[in-house]
Amino acid sequence: MKKITTLLFLFVSVALAAQTDAKIYDIINAVSADRIKADVKRLTEFGTRNTFSDTISNTRGIGAARRWIKSEFESISKDCNNCINVFYQKDFVTKKGNGRVPHDAWVVNVVAVQKGTKYPNKYVIMSGDIDSRASNTMDFTTDAPGANDNASGMAGTIEAARVLSKYKFESSIIYVGLSGEEQGLFGGAGLAKYVKENNWDIIGVLNNDMIGNIVGVDGVIDNRSFRIFSEPVPANESERKRRMRRFYGGEVDGISRQLARYIHKNVKTYMPEMNPMMIYRLDRFGRGGHHRPFNDLGFAGIRIMEAHENYTQQHQDIRTENGINYGDTFEHVNFPYAKKLTAVNAINLASLAWAPEAPKEVAIGGIVQASAKLKWSKVEGAKGYKIYWRDTTSPTWDYSRYVETTEFTLDGIVIDNFFFGVSAVSENGHESVVVFPNKIWR
Repeated sequence: MKKITTLLFLFVSVALAAQTDAKIYDIINAVSADRIKADVKRLTEFGTRNTFSDTISNTRGIGAARRWIKSEFESISKDCNNCINVFYQKDFVTKKGNGRVPHDAWVVNVVAVQKGTKYPNKYVIMSGDIDSRASNTMDFTTDAPGANDNASGMAGTIEAARVLSKYKFESSIIYVGLSGEEQGLFGGAGLAKYVKENNWDIIGVLNNDMIGNIVGVDGVIDNRSFRIFSEPVPANESERKRRMRRFYGGEVDGISRQLARYIHKNVKTYMPEMNPMMIYRLDRFGRGGHHRPFNDLGFAGIRIMEAHENYTQQHQDIRTENGINYGDTFEHVNFPYAKKLTAVNAINLASLAWAPEAPKEVAIGGIVQASAKLKWSKVEGAKGYKIYWRDTTSPTWDYSRYVETTEFTLDGIVIDNFFFGVSAVSENGHESVVVFPNKIWR
């Protein structure tokens, strides 16, 4: 009887760890392509949203655009009994010493915070960019509608707030419109510094920059694939950690890469029709997005964007040359696709905000043994934990074991042949990000 009871307990435990949450499917279905379309259209109607454009006009320039974005967040908050706190966060930038700054100005971000019920100082962030640009980034008067780059990401962020404001989460969610991206990632740098100064605990940053194009300049049409860019290890890690990797591994297992794997797994679970592509690079070749300033300060952050770009519609004055229509205009945005990528963000924001905290310490042992053993710190509110492992050349966590203890030995799994990690699991099956071992268990 005892054996049967034990087997039944194991079966229930495994079922619990494998279950999906119906609310995640509800979130996917609630995202509206029509609302995203309306918001992108409104953002393009401000003429230009160049960071250094008009701030006084009510109809043109970045000032009018950010006031409209703030009013949208405030309207969403009103509909959920003031569940979102909306404010401006700003920093002053000067022309002196900045080659892409035409004149001194305030770089103003619009921040909307939906506070968590259990971990109010833990935050997961979704960002879009407010600003747009013409061919010359110093030109702040020429029309630059910026429909895909990056009204699509900004509209997706607003839509995620609309959908997720209907729920309560244990951790906090920040929806933010960042400025100054085109001139040097000023908005992200300012908010990252603000976060650091206020000791906010950041779970991860999901930066959305161009999520609405499906027709590539190479002729490829693809409405299912998207890229997740992530750096391999934190930019500010210590020399000691760098030296340890030579012996213990982890060259591609930093916190941003784990966040990318989390998103990949969650999408494959809940949106199997999509093709998430993990790109092992900070951003596109030689470039950087608004997650980078967070990475610079040691926070986990990734970039979500379309898989196939069309460079005739990026950073271009509106014109026709040799039969080619240049310019980032409204008609080029595919809104059903933007809806899908918005849903990708929304389900990962929700999953992370519903999940327990990640284990702070994960120790691993088993050197010159036939088994790998792991021990980790207890997480308040966790129903159980998942031990993950993978081949050292695999990009994803391919094997797992659910347990309800804080230490476990994987019999027959040789430590030399795999990489390992541990996540915390809630009663509803939501998992924290996987934590790569950060201690040796001797």
